[in-house]
Amino acid sequence: MGNRHSATRANLSTAEVSAATGWSPQQVRDLEAHGVLPPAQRAPNGYRRFSPEHLRDLHTYRDLASAVGPVQARRTMRQIRAMPTADAVAHVCDLHARLNQEREQALAARHALTAISTEATTDSSPADGDTMTITELAGALGVRASTLRFWEREGLVHPERVPTSAGTARRYPAPAIREARITTALRAAGYRIPEVRHAITAVRELQEVSRSLAALDERLALIAQRSLALLRAGAALAEIVRTTGENP
Repeated sequence: MGNRHSATRANLSTAEVSAATGWSPQQVRDLEAHGVLPPAQRAPNGYRRFSPEHLRDLHTYRDLASAVGPVQARRTMRQIRAMPTADAVAHVCDLHARLNQEREQALAARHALTAISTEATTDSSPADGDTMTITELAGALGVRASTLRFWEREGLVHPERVPTSAGTARRYPAPAIREARITTALRAAGYRIPEVRHAITAVRELQEVSRSLAALDERLALIAQRSLALLRAGAALAEIVRTTGENP
């Protein structure tokens, strides 16, 4: 193919780079300006002349943007050229770690929703000893009491109110504890309040729980695709770090 042949030349025009990578000529110029690409050489007539390494970097940026988003991808492409080698390597490794953390959190949320929705079909009415105070529940979940009160205002957790000498106090029976556990897991996985509310409603009604599980499965599949994109970018990122370290 003509594009593949032209991509092997050392001096490529902006139009040839555009044809070889799928980026528009303006996007190529913009990505150079943003530091995604190192500065192109200029021909005597002032036109940009690109190298095969520029093509590599454009393909790498596409995969990186799919993996971590365009803002982080642009930042990474700029920073790894300016960082010491050890810091640049650590930066790229951190991208993998963040994706893996997203996956672990989504898995934890899925496991929580599966286990807790199963509990909802078998739980009997809780006895008095099954309740927890707001302090006890906050401590068990590793959140603040104010967080539990916020979740209550958002309709995610329904504690009971019991009279005390000072007025009333919140008590969390088994269903409310279950709601708080689901909310904790889903919020840790990055779900917004409306999405958490949908999951809580599904468990309360014992209906369409599979839709919430399906959403988590879709997220896990997307994370896997993003991880593959990051792996594809990995060899080129390593080469950028290596050559930059050799030529500070």
